[in-house]
Amino acid sequence: MPDMACVNGRFSPLADAVVSIEDRGFQFGDGVYEVLRTYRGRPFSIEAHLTRLERSAQSLQLATGHTMAQWTSLIHEGLRLSRFPETKIYLQITRGQAPRDHPFPIDISPATILTFRELHPLGASVRNAGVQAITIDDIRWGRCDIKSVNLLANVLARQQAKEAGVFEAILIREGMVTEGSVSNVMVVRNSVIQTAPEGHKILSGVTRAIVLELARKEGLAVAEAFVSRNELFTASEVFLTGTTVDVLPVVRVDGKMIGDGAPGVVSRLLSARWNAFTG
Repeated sequence: MPDMACVNGRFSPLADAVVSIEDRGFQFGDGVYEVLRTYRGRPFSIEAHLTRLERSAQSLQLATGHTMAQWTSLIHEGLRLSRFPETKIYLQITRGQAPRDHPFPIDISPATILTFRELHPLGASVRNAGVQAITIDDIRWGRCDIKSVNLLANVLARQQAKEAGVFEAILIREGMVTEGSVSNVMVVRNSVIQTAPEGHKILSGVTRAIVLELARKEGLAVAEAFVSRNELFTASEVFLTGTTVDVLPVVRVDGKMIGDGAPGVVSRLLSARWNAFTG
């Protein structure tokens, strides 16, 4: 089957899906989104993703277009139509179509979009070796907790990582690690897992929350506190969490070796627990 799309409740091949040029998502980035995936063909943690989608929409005074039950039904229908072994599912809500003007238009219906593409998970060789990252300034807006479609700063960060030949860009604001361009960042220092606290400076990931809970169940110490750029370099381990990366060790940052330059005990343990949890 081809990649699939669903625009305002109507399914079609992705190549045939269209929205208006006056859609406010296109004109202003006036919208929010979510990304979820399947494991063994089953959508993972739908409720948590839809709850975050609803929270992001409410932060922008944006109607959600569908109830949680309707979103769930559309997700399952798209999976039935696409029939990929594993699928990446993208959900988006924009304020809808209206003549271009900055204030919110009156009597407008939101546009809802889902896309279904085949997911190609990272290979075991990448996970076993770990990945590299660079640090760059975090130039994003002040409400990173809203999963907005305004992603230009993330795009530029990801492009900079690509040009540097590394997997991820780790964002630094006022000397402190916030998150990655497409992931949350966790650091192990003195046997404590540290990661930036929830708040306006990060998008608190669904995977992040589950991984922290798995860590606590293992009796590992967790501190939701900012880590400085210098502390990042002297950490015994660094790893990423996210929908498409799961738990992914980082073995070099800005060319500097992290720990002994190989995935550490904590990241390997949590990766194993993640695989068991999603299996």
